[in-house]
Amino acid sequence: MDLNAADTRARLETFLRAAAAASAVSISQLARMSGGAVQENWALDVEITGGTYAGPQQWVLRTDAVARVQASLKRSEEFEILKVAHAANVHAPRPLFLCGDLAVTGREFFIMQRLPGIASGHRVTREAALVPDRARLARELAENLARLHAIKPPQPQLAFLSTMLARDNIAHYRKYLDQLPGPHPALEWGLRWCEFNAPATEETTFIHRDYRTGNYLVHDGGLAGVLDWEFAAFGNPLEDVGWIFAKCWRFAGKQRPAGGVAEAADFLGPYERASGRTVTPAALVYWQVMAHIRWAIIALQQAQRHLSGVERSLELALTGRIVHELEHEIILLTR
Repeated sequence: MDLNAADTRARLETFLRAAAAASAVSISQLARMSGGAVQENWALDVEITGGTYAGPQQWVLRTDAVARVQASLKRSEEFEILKVAHAANVHAPRPLFLCGDLAVTGREFFIMQRLPGIASGHRVTREAALVPDRARLARELAENLARLHAIKPPQPQLAFLSTMLARDNIAHYRKYLDQLPGPHPALEWGLRWCEFNAPATEETTFIHRDYRTGNYLVHDGGLAGVLDWEFAAFGNPLEDVGWIFAKCWRFAGKQRPAGGVAEAADFLGPYERASGRTVTPAALVYWQVMAHIRWAIIALQQAQRHLSGVERSLELALTGRIVHELEHEIILLTR
């Protein structure tokens, strides 16, 4: 369904008028935003008459892509996650309205606050003007992650979340790998290594599972908010630390371990102080290996979305071409 079709826009305006308890709503812009290979984000500019939100508003409409990734949560679930994160003072967009009526746009969606800033990993890791103080950004990312990891189960409003500890991850990745065409011996090797080196005991907290450069907004040199919560779960908090440290998410800053933006100590020191937990070198390597395995499997799944013909996309096709780089890093980390 075309969101910019006149009848769809009219239904969306009707939904927003009721959700915002307004007397009138007029959409001035509805444009697909860049990024978001797993979900679609649309810049939504509206003029509202009456109610709490009266005046011009700049929001984001977040909805499912044409073909869903198997591990992705539903938009109604992501909406609840954002409510919990926001209540815990985690830097994230404020969720506003959820619509499960498929008659409006043909897909479930929610409306959230549009935060300022730039998310592009290539720019954030390359352009000094965007991040003049890299240690400051790393500290803000680390302290924000510590607040996120302070959310512990059980959380009644997040009862839909699965628990994904190390061995759970291994089992899930093996299942996904078995469903993909072709042999992938380097990924099988990595999974076996993770199995042999899995932690004996694990702490369980709320985790983002995609906390990395490219998924947060930088504004005035600092952290404006973390995006893309569709993979969240309960799990080992060090999974998030390993994810942001993984080489595959450093973009133009390969020499800077903490997300391509800063040195390791700039992130680990503030995170350990704020969270009260210790990140050992062995644990950091373990979760980096797991990160590369997971991203390789997601990349293969993304490529299949294109190859199957369900969603023809150059971006999805090219994502499948990075798998050999991820496999090489797995071998280097585990030798």
